[in-house]
Amino acid sequence: MYSVAFREGLEVDPAREHWREAATRPLIWAAWYPSDDGHDPSHQQDRFPVILLSHGTGGLAQSLSWLASGLASQGYICLAVSHHGNTCVEPYMAEGFICWWERARDLSVLLDRLGAKAPFSGRLDLTRVSAVGFSLGGYSVLSLLGARTRYDLFRDWLASRKIPDSGPREFPDLALSLPRLQETSEKFRQSMDRQNLSYKDGRITAAVALAPPPPVRAFEPDSLKSITVPVGILVGQNDREAPHLDCACWLKQQNPAMELQLLGKTVGHYVFLPEGTASDKAREPELFYDPEGINRKEIHKQATDFVLKIIAR
Repeated sequence: MYSVAFREGLEVDPAREHWREAATRPLIWAAWYPSDDGHDPSHQQDRFPVILLSHGTGGLAQSLSWLASGLASQGYICLAVSHHGNTCVEPYMAEGFICWWERARDLSVLLDRLGAKAPFSGRLDLTRVSAVGFSLGGYSVLSLLGARTRYDLFRDWLASRKIPDSGPREFPDLALSLPRLQETSEKFRQSMDRQNLSYKDGRITAAVALAPPPPVRAFEPDSLKSITVPVGILVGQNDREAPHLDCACWLKQQNPAMELQLLGKTVGHYVFLPEGTASDKAREPELFYDPEGINRKEIHKQATDFVLKIIAR
């Protein structure tokens, strides 16, 4: 077991623009890593394997701190990004909630940029890079493996199930923004044109999707079938945000080599968020209260063990 250090910072992707400003796309990042002195990566070995982390819709990098800390204590450097426009560390932006495919590139660019700078330069084992995402982060890590998006497939699926194409709980009137953005935003139109590109990063050797969400139904089935590295999927059977039959089980049907583990009939979506404080529970009870009999800390331990099993293959 290692002691764990934490740091955070800001990088940019010079190849993409900020959604609203005349600036480059920000990459607000956080890192958890083995350390002997609480500052630099441990010198007990030269290089450490890397795990890229992607948060859920409207969240932030630190929402996966429970997982990152556990993995870092086992000898992994965990790098996470708060995805621009789709994170609570800045104002929500409709573009960031619609253009999910931009999130995968965030992770690849972050790996490039942090790997070239202190304190991580020369300390990342780029032959052992994994990716783990919660909710929309699960979509992001599958994109890193080569799953390709067609937004029309998602909208057709919604229509077939008679599900309103409105928006997530964090942005319930999101659909109303789509016509306006298509008419007024060149940045948005350019991003929509990039949706079907491959965002595959050949450095990724395994991935885990925690409660993968409805946007996975935008993936072209053939692109999911082409994934050959180990993939794990972990989900509760009482997940109302990402119903397991429609999302996790559907992924498993497209690529039977993916390992699917169900957590139980009373386990919901937000069990993968941190344990809430009293004020958290008062402010957002839906996010931080679990049904009787569910121990969020135990679920987190189970999830961490599952991730370690998948990425060790």
